[in-house]
Parts: sequence; structure tokens; C-alpha cells
Amino acid sequence: MKKSLLLSTVVGLGSCLPVAAQRVLFQGDVAADTAVQRSGPNRVRYGHGYIGYAPVVGASAVAMPLRYGASGELFLGWRQKWRLSQPLALGLNGQYCRLTYRLDQGGSKQLPTAAQYDQESLTWQQVQVEPFLRLNVGRRGNVIGRYVDVGGWGGWVFSTLHSYKDRPAAGPKVVKVTERGLPYAARWSYGVSARLGSDRYAVVARRRFSTSWQGAETTGWAEPPRWTVGLELGWF
Repeated sequence: MKKSLLLSTVVGLGSCLPVAAQRVLFQGDVAADTAVQRSGPNRVRYGHGYIGYAPVVGASAVAMPLRYGASGELFLGWRQKWRLSQPLALGLNGQYCRLTYRLDQGGSKQLPTAAQYDQESLTWQQVQVEPFLRLNVGRRGNVIGRYVDVGGWGGWVFSTLHSYKDRPAAGPKVVKVTERGLPYAARWSYGVSARLGSDRYAVVARRRFSTSWQGAETTGWAEPPRWTVGLELGWF
């Protein structure tokens, strides 16, 4: 009798196990498991930071000779991208850009003045907006992959600087001067750009169409080089 009662108890407990297991399973969030991820490197939308430096390229004017390599633009910004299809996406960049022309000191220098110093530079600090179109190259999963961007940009120059350093023959050993709010420096800029990238790395080329100068006094002033070409690093 005792053996029969024990056997019945074991069988009863065994029959309850699948039911308990099913109850636990049904308590899972099935909707969460099957939800479509809309944000990611190759999803409907994605955003990330970036930083880069692009040296100035192209011939400089005789009246404004440049120190190449030291002349260029440093930029830091945020990129937002919306996928239209697997090969196409639209994007928008918002960035800070610091464009600096470091002037070579020589007898031909006339801009912004003919004065000679040990070191001299002109700087435009800007905030820029850049819409672009992206063409993705090759198949990829949820990664940035390889791509080509083409776009146009415009910016407001919120600060202009003329900086120079000299070592006079008498008096102080070093004199450093920074002039701000230059009346002859333009306050708006615009141009086009292109990027050739793979994941977080990209080669960037930008061409400025706007003039660097403003005011009657700058009539006839030579334009500094309009092209910059450099590297960009994505932050994601």
C-alpha cells in the first residue's frame, strides 16, 4: 500500500513539471525578443561624434605665403544619419571648425600687413552645418562599412584672430599679440565636401567657395588656398 502511494506521488509530480515549465515560458516578453532595432550603425537612424584635421593644399599667393602642414582646419562635431535604403542614406553634420593660415615671413608678404614677425597666423573659428548624401559600398551587417559622402556646408564665423610673436632686439625677450574681431575677415563661409570612408576612418576633402575678406579695404587682396584634404576619426 505504501509503495503504491509513493509511486502515485512521483507520477503526479512528474506530470506537473511540463506545466510549470510552460508557465515560466509564457511569462517571457515575446514582444521584446522580436522588436525591430531601428537605431544602429546600419539601421534606420544613427548618430556619432567625430574629429579630424585637414591641412591646406594648393598654391598660396605671393602676397600671402603660407607654412604648409601647419596651415589647416581642425574640426570636431556630431553626425546624424538616416538610412533610405541599403545603398543610400541622408546625413547632417554639426561641427566646430578652426581654420588657421600660418604665414611664412618673407619679403613678399603683404597681407594682412607687410610687417615681419617670428611667427604669424590668421584664424577663423566657425560653427558649421553640412547636409550630405551617402552611398554605401558593398554588403555589410549592422556596421558603418565602406562609403562615399558628398555634401555642401555653410558656417558662421563667431571669432577671428590675428596672432603674432616676435623677439625684439631690445626690451622684452618675447612679445605675443592676439588681435580679435578682425574687421577685414569675412563672417560667413560655405563650400562643398566629400568623404571616402571605411568604418571609423575617412579621408576628407573640402572646397571653400566663399571669400575670406570683407570691406572696401580688402579690394584686390589675394585669396588664401580654398582646398583642405585630411583625415577624420569617427567616435563610436
